[in-house]
Amino acid sequence: MRTYVGRQQAVSADDFAELALGTPVELWLGVEGETDEERAARMDAARDILTDPEYSDLPDDLVRLAAGIVEDHPELFDVVPLRRPARRRSARRGVAA
Repeated sequence: MRTYVGRQQAVSADDFAELALGTPVELWLGVEGETDEERAARMDAARDILTDPEYSDLPDDLVRLAAGIVEDHPELFDVVPLRRPARRRSARRGVAA
């Protein structure tokens, strides 16, 4: 099955995310080993994009995309509920008035 966003074919999940958002995923997530200067430049570019009226819905689109990924692939997050320790009841001392 082929997936298209507009007229572009998305070959991978990264392609799909980039085409759906209209920006490279790395712009928002960064890349491994980036320097502080590279990160600052990336964040400046992201701020500029968010001020553009064309991308005014981008935060909402990102949340929808992230929610879809969580729903479709919960195994990526490997969440294990922690058991709560049993509550200890302290013996009441004294007499009720």
